[in-house]
Amino acid sequence: MAEAEEVLGLLARPANPALEQEALRLLFLALSGGFLTTFADPDRPDFVPAVNNLLNGSMTNPDFIYGTATVDGAGTYRISGERGDALFLFFDIVAGGLGVMDTLGPSLGSIDGDSLTIDADGLFELLLSAERPTDWAGDWRPLDPRARTITMRQAVYDWGRGRDPRVAIERVDRPLHHRRSTPGEVAERLAALAAYPRRYAGLWLGVVRDWMARGLWNRFEHDDWAGRGGVTGQHYYQGLFRLEPGYALLLETALPARVRYWNVQLGDLVWNTIDWVNWQSSLNGGQARLDDDGRFRAVIALDDPGVPNWLDPGGNTEGAIMLRWTEASDGPAPMLTPVRLDRLRNHLPHDTPAVTPAERDDALRRRRTGAQLRRRWEGE
Repeated sequence: MAEAEEVLGLLARPANPALEQEALRLLFLALSGGFLTTFADPDRPDFVPAVNNLLNGSMTNPDFIYGTATVDGAGTYRISGERGDALFLFFDIVAGGLGVMDTLGPSLGSIDGDSLTIDADGLFELLLSAERPTDWAGDWRPLDPRARTITMRQAVYDWGRGRDPRVAIERVDRPLHHRRSTPGEVAERLAALAAYPRRYAGLWLGVVRDWMARGLWNRFEHDDWAGRGGVTGQHYYQGLFRLEPGYALLLETALPARVRYWNVQLGDLVWNTIDWVNWQSSLNGGQARLDDDGRFRAVIALDDPGVPNWLDPGGNTEGAIMLRWTEASDGPAPMLTPVRLDRLRNHLPHDTPAVTPAERDDALRRRRTGAQLRRRWEGE
């Protein structure tokens, strides 16, 4: 409980009972997700799903299926599987990580699944090592000796459609061993797990406090999240939103001339992504409706404003917002503008469709179904 009291002291709104409960929930979330990495072994790696729609800390991207594997930079690893038809499949090699036994470290390079040889059955095989083996004729990439984790991201626009990638990882430079952990090793890792929630929660609560201190209310700043888990070459626009009574927020942005993937999502003030399965708290480049002028406009409002691009904050009048441009030719900066709800239509193009309650209900049900059809729990 001492750790819980310490975390509550980090809250940007310490007198807010609802926020206090979310912070306490974050501690248990960290404990649950942390267990998946506590006993990770670089000799027996596996892509584990430490974040998903229930373990939704660290502003988890709703369009991604994540997997994290622990590796030894001195080893040789084979990654194999089926490419599927995801929008992309990325492997980010990192000198650290967010796992229980890890410390943060910079990205050492990313591998795009589409740069690999895909056979007629949609299968691929990749070898990672310090030097290319002379007897290996397939795809190979160098493994930096500082590597400690490989983070996998699978992205889709149309949830639940098509085939998600299936991926496995093996260490191949030494025999597979089945040594049982000693009591001392188990105790050491469990002690690290017990301390992990304070470290994990403190990291993200610190982000929110920093944004508040810099006055990022209803505005964005650009970041690349280098060395903190970001995707190499991705534009992140991030900030805080605040809804006043009788007002909505109009989000507006141009789109890059060329962009492989983009999305926008809402989070709360402990940096959990707002439940995207049951609320339309995020939109991506396949879900969003663009206006005739090519711009993206969305409305953040507590109640349904009857427009296609509603971003539902899940009852939160304050929270976090993030927009990503991935592999973009440029990085247009989005804007947030408070507008009176009774004059909202005056700020939107005249041909913006009106969404009825029945249409919204149907859209949300299709959203829930699509989210559930994805492979959210497996690390493959």
